[in-house]
Amino acid sequence: MNKTVICLLLTVGLLLPLSLASAQKKAAPWTGWSKKDTEKMLKDSPWAQTQTDTDTSQRLYLRTSDANLSADRVTAGTSARLARGAITQEINVNFQVRFFSARPVRQALARLLELDQKSTPEVVGKLHGFAEMKSGKSIIVTLTFDSNDRGYFGSIRQALDTGTTGMLKNITYLERTDGKRLFLEEYVPPGKDGFGARFIFPREVEGLPFLNPKSGEVRFHGEYPVGLVIDRRFKVADMVYNGELEY
Repeated sequence: MNKTVICLLLTVGLLLPLSLASAQKKAAPWTGWSKKDTEKMLKDSPWAQTQTDTDTSQRLYLRTSDANLSADRVTAGTSARLARGAITQEINVNFQVRFFSARPVRQALARLLELDQKSTPEVVGKLHGFAEMKSGKSIIVTLTFDSNDRGYFGSIRQALDTGTTGMLKNITYLERTDGKRLFLEEYVPPGKDGFGARFIFPREVEGLPFLNPKSGEVRFHGEYPVGLVIDRRFKVADMVYNGELEY
C-alpha cells in the first residue's frame, strides 16, 4: 500500500469521529418529538431546570378533622392543618426555570400543545411560527411550578401574580461565571397561556451579546419579597442547538 493511500486512510479515520460527533449533535426534528421528549426538554435540559423545595414540617401529623384538641396538643400551624388536614408525606414544590427565548423550549411547548389537543391547521401553523421564530432583542426566562399538595398553590400563585418589575428588578438577575450581572428589565406575571411568569432581560450589553459559547455558566437568580428564592445554573456551552447558541 503506497504512502498516499495510507495518508488518505489516516485522514479519513481522523475525520470520521468528528463527522459522527457532528451528526449526533444534530437534533431530531421537533415535530416528531414524543411527549416524553418534550417533558424532558421542559424540565431537565440545557435550557430548562427544575428546583425542588421540600417541606417536611408536617410529616409527623396524621390527617385529621378533629377540632377538639386539648390545649397542650395545639401547636403552631395546627389550625391550618385542621382546615385542610395535615399530611404524612413530604410536600414538594417543583419550580421549572426555562429560557423561553430559546427555540428548543418554544418548540417543546408547541409540540406539547399539538400532542395534547386536536388543533386546526390554522392553529398548527401559528404554533410552528411561534416555535421557529428567532429570538429578538430580549432574553426571556419563565417560571412555572407544580406541587404534590394543592394547598401550596394559592400562596405561590399569589406571589407570582402580585410581583412587579419595581419589586423584583434589584434582586433578580442573570450572572455569568466572570461575575457580570444582568438585572431584570421587565417582569410579566403568569397569563392564561400557561407559559408562566416572564423575566425579561436585554440580550446585549454595551452592544455585545451578554452570553457567548465561552461564558462558562449563566445563573438565574430570582427573589420574591415573601421569601421565595429561585436559583439555577446553566452551562452555556451546552446551550448549542443545531449549531447555534440558543438562550
